[in-house]
Order: sequence, then structure tokens, then C-alpha cells
Amino acid sequence: MQHPFLGVNEAAGAVVGSPKTRRRGVGSITSYETKAGVRWRWQLHVPVDEADDRAGTRLVGQAGFRTARTADDALQSARRRLRESLDAARRQNPTVASYSEQWLDGLRLANSTLYGYRRIVRLYVVPHIGSIHLERVTATRLAKLYVDLEQTGGIDGGPLSANTVNKTHVVLGAMLDAAVDDGIIAANPARKSRVVKAPSGKVIRESAPEITTWSADQLRFFLDWDRDEYHDDMFALWLTIAHTGMRRSEALALRWADVDLKQQRVSVRRALDTVVARTTKRTKTGNARAIDIDDDTTAVLRAWRSLRGAIAFDFARADAYVFGNLQGDLVRPNSITAKWDIRLKAAQRALGTDSIPHMTIHGLRHTHATLLLELGVHPKVVQERLGHSNISTTLNIYSHVTPTMQRDAVTRLASLLH
Repeated sequence: MQHPFLGVNEAAGAVVGSPKTRRRGVGSITSYETKAGVRWRWQLHVPVDEADDRAGTRLVGQAGFRTARTADDALQSARRRLRESLDAARRQNPTVASYSEQWLDGLRLANSTLYGYRRIVRLYVVPHIGSIHLERVTATRLAKLYVDLEQTGGIDGGPLSANTVNKTHVVLGAMLDAAVDDGIIAANPARKSRVVKAPSGKVIRESAPEITTWSADQLRFFLDWDRDEYHDDMFALWLTIAHTGMRRSEALALRWADVDLKQQRVSVRRALDTVVARTTKRTKTGNARAIDIDDDTTAVLRAWRSLRGAIAFDFARADAYVFGNLQGDLVRPNSITAKWDIRLKAAQRALGTDSIPHMTIHGLRHTHATLLLELGVHPKVVQERLGHSNISTTLNIYSHVTPTMQRDAVTRLASLLH
């Protein structure tokens, strides 16, 4: 693109500053004396490189005007050409921040996934490289971004987890792929693996926090206390999650039509949307699954349905939510987490932190899987109950159970041979 000020007398040929210290596009008018009388000149700071805000500015201008008015008219014309030129440059070479908004607005993803993408772009991409034009994003710059995030990328200025850095790399890679398809850039710098090295799966697994679970005795202590001493109206929910391994969002989206008390089976067909209030979505894998339940869980759910029906007949209908609120609607997931924390703290005060160590509500799902694997249940069965897309996910998450499984296998083999 031809510079809009080519042919205009330059007042200074060198870079005189950056946008931070020079008011680009503002300009000024000054007078000076000549033998023929007073003359006027205009001057204007223009970017050295319209595609790179960091390149600084150059001072251009024109002299010889007989009146201040004609000089000002020429200045306004120059300013207008500058704005038009900059707008054209932005359209052809958008910044990472501006292009990311367009890209995100055009995605068709689950609400929770899109929310996660927007959060990553807002917190970890725009603050670091948002002002850079897409064509200026290099593999080296991305490599530095990941190092910066790993060291000081957290919201509090601390290190960012390897998993979050990897997710940032995935989002950037997808966005830059779209920029290639749009013809804005020729190649995706995020795909140059010799330079751009995001944390590997091995590093992510090694740096991930250890999973906290309860033993069978600890789970039994809590559930017995919650039912018999705390007299908890949420007892049926805690027991259902612990005995099925369902996710919190899946349990909260259950309808009575999904619960077959006669065949002792629960069908997981949907999950609560944690982004859009009081709506459901497909399960994480997009597939429904059936989970067999034991006699205790069946009895608790049967009693719970009777109790709900006593409150209002509609609460026990087939299309009613099993764990809906007193209006029959879906409950807010954060409120359930808050109630879990209240119960847990009360249990720790009553039973002691040694008997009931701290654990999140998601730990009930982890406890379910861990106990099954320790009992020697085939990982494929555990995978199906949890709803993982493949068995490798199950084995990677619960690799801490492997030593126990190996010891049990050796003991069984020795018993068989001797």
C-alpha cells in the first residue's frame, strides 16, 4: 500500500518517537518569517509502519501557505487521508485482539466450551499479544508467550499451570488456522513445532494436582452421618453421585424418566449447562449411557421420589427433575457446590478431619472410580460408568490406582498357582 504522505515535504526524516510519546494524527500549525512575509506550515506525526504500532512515528508536513486557514485546511485533509489509510491497514491486517473477537463470534460450540475459549483469549492472549497484527505473530513470539505464561501468567502474577498453557496453545492454533483460511496470513506460526513447544501431555500429567479421594470407610462415615445426624435433605444427591460416578451436572439434569427403579438402572442423557442458567445440554461426550445401581441407591431414590411427590405431585412426574428445586426447576450448580462445602465442614467438626479429609464434590466421582478399580473391576467397565470417551482417559486419570491393582493381581496369581 502506497503511503498517503509520499510526495509531502518531510519535516524530519528520522523516527521521532512512539505512539506512547507522540500524538499520532493530531498535528500542528506554525508560522515563520520569509522575505515575502509571514508564511504557515502544518506538521503531522504519521506511523513509520502502519502494520506495527511499535515502530514509532515520523514527522511530515508542508510549508508555504499564505494564511493559517489554508494551512489548517491542508492539515485536516492530511489527517483524513491518514485515518483512511490506517482503517484500510486494520482491515487488511487486523490485530490479534480484533480478529479474535470476530473468530469467537463465528464459532458454533457448546456454551461451556465457548465460555472457556473466551476466557483464555481475554486473560492469556489479549494482554500479551493482543496489539500485535496477525502477520507480525511469529513462532518465536508464541514460544516466548508460553514461557511468560508458565512463569507469570496467572491472574495473581504467579505461574500458570501446564494444562492452561496447553489450552491457550490449542485456542491460538485454531484461531490462526482460521486466519490462514481467511487469507490474512500465509502460514500458521503455532504449527511450527520446532520453535513453538507447548507443554506436552506428559508434562501436564506430571504437574497436575493429585486427586483427592476417600476410602470406603470414610465415604460410609460421611454418608451415615449426613443421613442419621445431619438429617440432610441433600443426602439422596450425595449418595447417587458417590454410587454412580456421575458428574455433578449430569446428576442435576436427571429426570425421573431416566431412572428405572424396577430394572435398577439410571440413563444419563443430558447435563446441566453451567454457563446458561437453568438449561441443559448434551453430555460431555455427546452420548447417552446407562449406569446400573445397587439396592441401597434404588431404595434411597424410591424414598426420595415419594418425598418429592408428597411436596407436589408434579415433582414426581416422569418429566420432573430428580433433584430440582422447590419450584421444580433446575438448580444452580454453584449453589450445590456451596451446600456440599457446608456439609463437609460440619462433618469434619463432628467426625474430625482425620476421619473426613477435605474433598470437593467432584471427589465423590473420583472416589467411585478409585474404589471400583481397587476392587479389581475392569477399567472398561469403569470407563463406561464414568462416561469417558476412551479407556486411555480413565487409565491416565486413575494411574495412582495402578500399583494397588498390580499388587492385587500378583497376590491372586500366586494364590492360583499355589
